[in-house]
Amino acid sequence: MSIKHSPFTINHSPLYSIRIRRVAERRSWYYKRLPHKMFITTNAYMLSRIADSLFWLNRYMERADGLLRVTYTNYILSLDKGVNNNITWRPALEIFTYAEESLIAELENDTDAVLKLLITDTANSNSLKVILTRARENARGVQDHITKEVWEQVNQMYHMVNHPDLAIKLLGYEAVETIENFSKNSLLFSGVTDTTMPRGLGWSFMNLGRLIERCTQTIEMTDKQFAAIDYNLEKPTDIMFWRYLLLSLSGYELHLKTYHTSNSGKEVLHQVLVNGDFTRSVLYTLSRIEKYLNDVMKENKLEGNDGLTKFFGRLYSRVKYVDFDTLNGVTLQHFLQDVSDDVLEFSNRLAQLYFSYS
Repeated sequence: MSIKHSPFTINHSPLYSIRIRRVAERRSWYYKRLPHKMFITTNAYMLSRIADSLFWLNRYMERADGLLRVTYTNYILSLDKGVNNNITWRPALEIFTYAEESLIAELENDTDAVLKLLITDTANSNSLKVILTRARENARGVQDHITKEVWEQVNQMYHMVNHPDLAIKLLGYEAVETIENFSKNSLLFSGVTDTTMPRGLGWSFMNLGRLIERCTQTIEMTDKQFAAIDYNLEKPTDIMFWRYLLLSLSGYELHLKTYHTSNSGKEVLHQVLVNGDFTRSVLYTLSRIEKYLNDVMKENKLEGNDGLTKFFGRLYSRVKYVDFDTLNGVTLQHFLQDVSDDVLEFSNRLAQLYFSYS
């Protein structure tokens, strides 16, 4: 499903694989907006469109990072036929494309075709090329609010993904090296942003975008992996089965160092949902969202702050105080769905309040 681009606004498509949920955050040619608000910062004012672009700059860059980690993990594990002979590209295609079931079935074992679709195909609105293009457009519009180093890193990745030789490299033995190079540059963006950006209102909006996207990805990837065992935590599985999810979330090494019981499924679920030391767990990302949301609200006393705070508090409490022992089967499936829906609703409400979406 293609997304039209407006000359005045950048389209922001969410990650979700269920199309009805994707539509909620999408903007198009006919997307109307209220007059721009102005936010008070420590030293000046910030237009809502600036906050919007900073939010989506980091959200797109986080999405690019997730796409690259999933692609690299899938590529490496698909080569290990002896242990992972059931590894296909289906989960990646379901998360990062709008492909119909018939196309997914046709492509799930075709690595070359999938790499093209995920990395360079502009018909896929969640391809790396499209994501980095949108990130660069957002960055270009807020150059006065980001550091030179941040702009240069985004711009560099944009030119990398538009290099004329990229498609050829993805077809040959250089494919894994090329994906790995993109991943390293994605990490460079995170490091450059963290070490050069001033800690003001713009920083808070950037982190809200990054963390909402990260939380969304973790839930989506977790749901795909547990759906493969019908959400049944009693089903015997070993750590080899869970490598795909853990490596895609950069949590494999932490898992081996932290968890030592025989119930791998329950341990993995604990890590990705409520482990406060794991930076991609749902609980950790929500705790950081709470921090940056409070920072934004301290500087801007808007009428809708109280309602947004209460809604987020219910979402955070749902995860923080969940009865973990009851999560199994249909209960687990519904829990993941409900949390995912609430994160989407929170993102929409945040946008309505601070970015003047109508």
